[in-house]
Amino acid sequence: MKILIADKVSPAMVSALEKLGSKVTLKPELSEETLPGAVADTEILIVRSTKVKAATIEAAPNLSLIIRAGAGVNTIDIAKASERGVCVANCPGKNNDAVAELALGLLISADRRIPDATSELRNGKWNKKEFGKARGLKGRTLGIIGLGSIGFALAEKAKGLDMKVAAWSRSFTPEKAEELDIQFCATLTDLAKTSDAVSVHVAASKGTAGLIGAEFFGAMKKNAIFVNTSRGEVVVTNELKKAIKEKGIRAALDVFENEPTAAEAAFADTDLAALVSAAAPHIGASTDQAEEAIADETVRIVKIYSETGTPINSVNFRKKSSGTTLVVRHFNKVGVLAGILDLLREEGINIEEMANTIFEGEAAASCSLSLDRPPSEKLLAAIRKGTNVIQASLKS
Repeated sequence: MKILIADKVSPAMVSALEKLGSKVTLKPELSEETLPGAVADTEILIVRSTKVKAATIEAAPNLSLIIRAGAGVNTIDIAKASERGVCVANCPGKNNDAVAELALGLLISADRRIPDATSELRNGKWNKKEFGKARGLKGRTLGIIGLGSIGFALAEKAKGLDMKVAAWSRSFTPEKAEELDIQFCATLTDLAKTSDAVSVHVAASKGTAGLIGAEFFGAMKKNAIFVNTSRGEVVVTNELKKAIKEKGIRAALDVFENEPTAAEAAFADTDLAALVSAAAPHIGASTDQAEEAIADETVRIVKIYSETGTPINSVNFRKKSSGTTLVVRHFNKVGVLAGILDLLREEGINIEEMANTIFEGEAAASCSLSLDRPPSEKLLAAIRKGTNVIQASLKS
């Protein structure tokens, strides 16, 4: 396998991939603009923050797998990858604690105004009178938007600070809330009204773009804290700026709209940077612990793919077949399946998925074929008449 890694990763990942017999090329200096010119022979592409656009996928005729060494895949053109039959896999859950830890750190920093106090001390000013004022977090309510693995990890850490936790998530139910001892909020507005601080943990998608806007900020309490470590596109930035100015919202951000993709670059939204109480340059997942966990998972994905041809953690396989399943139990002889495939082809039936399992002793096997439409009774009868066919049946 020829693997191209287009971001900085741990040497341990590179070494482990090479031990699998892969030829690894490490080019962390590549960008979304230069990546298409470097993928001609690439079979597996591994990225962290580098964007993989349609041009890259089209420039790589041998590319069969893209691995996002992290959780979110919004930097990869999933539609183009699916169109070209390229699998996209990720490493979900491996940076949960890292992101939750940063969200908690930003929350505390905003409440205690740690960045501002540090800045004044560095400028030679001791201002205990100003920075000795803080509400504190104990007993306050933290509202979590998106109670996935990261949101849940933060909820547990916040409870350790004796904070109350409320949550809104599309899949969150009152029953689940009672089980987790978390206050259920039916709407985002309800959560905004309830919370003394809010932390955002939803993935970037068409459904979440601009999710947090004027209505949400209008419902927030004055001087509440707003933390975002998910994606900048989830928040309407101008409405956040307005809320900071007019309602005293203390914003603590790790992500921004239209943020640079390079590790070092100019940051354009200096107006927002001047308004926030605490900020970081999208480093939520960047801890040694998270990096090691993601490296291990990336190597595991490559190993399983090289052994089976099917990657784990794929995000662009169709979830469920829309057709009919034909199950054929047969003797394990040469040409049995070829004959069945010929019969299906003659009737114009497309095979969407296929799996053949050999029984112990290797005398018999069972083949499951997902078809785009049911075969005719005549075709089914022809399959059943096959010399080495034990049984053929349709499953709904």
